[in-house]
Amino acid sequence: MTTRILPVVSDADAARSITTLLSQLPDAEPAAPVGDSTSLLDTLARLAGESLDELPEVVLVHERIGPVPALELIREVALRFPAVGVILITADASPGLFAAAMDSGARGLVSLPLSYEELTNRVQAAAQWSVGVRRHLGSGGDVFTGPGGTVVTVTGAKGGVGVTVTAVQLALAAHASGKTVALVDMDLQAGDVASYLDVQFRRSIVDLAAISDISPRVLSDAVFSHSTGIALLLAPGEGERGEEVSDRAARQIISALRSRYEAVIVDCGTQMHGANAAAIEMADIALLVTTPDVVAVRGAKRVVRMWDRLQIRKAEETVTLVNRANRNTEIQPPLIQRITGTRVAATAIPANFKELQGAVDAGRMHELDAKSVVKQALWGLAGELGLVKIPESADKSGKFRNDRGSIGNRRRRGGDARGHGETEGAG
Repeated sequence: MTTRILPVVSDADAARSITTLLSQLPDAEPAAPVGDSTSLLDTLARLAGESLDELPEVVLVHERIGPVPALELIREVALRFPAVGVILITADASPGLFAAAMDSGARGLVSLPLSYEELTNRVQAAAQWSVGVRRHLGSGGDVFTGPGGTVVTVTGAKGGVGVTVTAVQLALAAHASGKTVALVDMDLQAGDVASYLDVQFRRSIVDLAAISDISPRVLSDAVFSHSTGIALLLAPGEGERGEEVSDRAARQIISALRSRYEAVIVDCGTQMHGANAAAIEMADIALLVTTPDVVAVRGAKRVVRMWDRLQIRKAEETVTLVNRANRNTEIQPPLIQRITGTRVAATAIPANFKELQGAVDAGRMHELDAKSVVKQALWGLAGELGLVKIPESADKSGKFRNDRGSIGNRRRRGGDARGHGETEGAG
């Protein structure tokens, strides 16, 4: 049996050393190393999207990988790709680290400097385990085997630009098309998702923050099943408790949701903290909402630059949504695209707060009139982002695109998500 091995190492010298040793292993087929956690997850998602059999049997994770720390990366791979055996390569072979690696889902640990015999034994054991898991997965249709659901984060360039309305309507549109959807309020100090959907629920995202292994039952206890069919994971009622949600906890929570829902929409608010930064970093699509005015566009540019400095996300990997668009303003989507360096969504949301006011004041955003031009535009945006299931045969003329042409799926395949030159859209 040929064992496909994917090394994950950022240091060039270490990569050459590992690749050389892997090439000497019996029946091994080492792939070219990937240099960071994002590239690994994108690669595995692309391969899993083609077929479970396309995934490598073994992934080797070097201890100095980034930007996601090695143990957290192992945990996410184990959650999203349970048929892949992960091995940690580390200079620290202490019992404490070994236990932590096993708790994260690793199938073994190899100490540095690398030993041919130890590496061979660990790789063969992980490969045999992987083959056994795939045999089991292949015989059971109720076991999760895919790359995970699509995660979309929605962030505001400044306060009051319409982040929560956007997140709620994207979630409603995805669910209406037949997808299972979770809506997460990660505006931890001032989240309003519960108010917009007329919900009173005592549990929140904080209840998951201290749990090291989020099982389906634990997750179901923390989420609220809304009458619309959307699962809600709400912000805490006491804003100060938001500090309990660390970036590590956020990664684990998003990974657990991704493995159980086809679409995960995360309202990140406008204030940056470790938890929503982790969510934005993990997202398949990072949506940045702005209005077409000088203050908001400056805010959008500031956010994009901050994300780049902190290595959270590159500008070209960010999608900017223009809300309250008006053709009579001097600031139009093409100018916003040039200023921010992001890809501006083809769909712009028209300015019409009168349509929203009644639903907002009543806390019944889910009952917004279907004839609302704002709702129609936001649901059109959901289609553009690949959140809406569209049958291949829905329109042979090409009026509607299928999921393969969406922004989200282009990112999953590692393609260009910038899309320069898109038209303005409604507004």
